[in-house]
Amino acid sequence: MPIRYADAQWEGTLKEGSGYLKLESGLFEGPYTWADRFADGGGTNPEELVGAAHAGCYTMFLSAILTRNEAPPTRINTRASVHLGDGPTITRIVLDVEAEVPDLDEATFQEYAAEAKDKCPVSKALAAVEEIVVNATLVG
Repeated sequence: MPIRYADAQWEGTLKEGSGYLKLESGLFEGPYTWADRFADGGGTNPEELVGAAHAGCYTMFLSAILTRNEAPPTRINTRASVHLGDGPTITRIVLDVEAEVPDLDEATFQEYAAEAKDKCPVSKALAAVEEIVVNATLVG
């Protein structure tokens, strides 16, 4: 399996300094500051990137489970809400999932959605997060 890389640089003090994040693929690179992370600075922040990673991993894993069980999805959309609390600590992640899966009943879909939460590699990496919630909706 490949090893993935990301780089971060920070210059200066916590509140007055600034940093730069870059993904190995080159598909994202950009600045971040204290205000971006703890206020409404408008830039990116580590928690936003964690959310993107979790949403992407979960969505692919759910697709794999559905496909393996002969219920291939038409589409799956996932939005991650990453809650940062005192410490600072990531205290909660909510994955709001909407999936279009022809001919699949609600109970089976919920079972697969829960399995994906438990087994996706990013969920496993985030095991220290106090609460990870999946709100899964089957549409169409």
